[in-house]
Amino acid sequence: MNILFIKNMVCNRCIMVVQNELDKLGLNVKNIKLGEVVLSKEPTAEEKNKLDKALVLLGFELIDDKKSRIIEKIKNIIIELVHHQNNDAKTNLSDVLSSQLHHDYNYLSNLFSEIEGTTIEKYFIAQKNRKGKRAIGI
Repeated sequence: MNILFIKNMVCNRCIMVVQNELDKLGLNVKNIKLGEVVLSKEPTAEEKNKLDKALVLLGFELIDDKKSRIIEKIKNIIIELVHHQNNDAKTNLSDVLSSQLHHDYNYLSNLFSEIEGTTIEKYFIAQKNRKGKRAIGI
């Protein structure tokens, strides 16, 4: 598959940094968004290894296991909701996550808590607090 999953991409600047590394390695990107890169062709093992090393130096990492991918997708959806959508409407987070990730919310919630040691709701609140602090310059 030509999709790479990348941990710790949280903003547009992260997308630019990752894009730059992919360009340096000559990997042709079809699409890039928070946590996910679609390449025009499958990278070789050597290209993937070089990319992984370059990303780690920048605070990112490639994700290979399914559970970690789901966790990263949960985080990216929350970050997108909180930081990048000008939408103050009351959004039912459980419905959004379930529909976008095609899993039951209880499964997502339990997996997140097990891996991250905190709940999805606490992570969501922490992101809202971070946005609020940024807005007032703290």
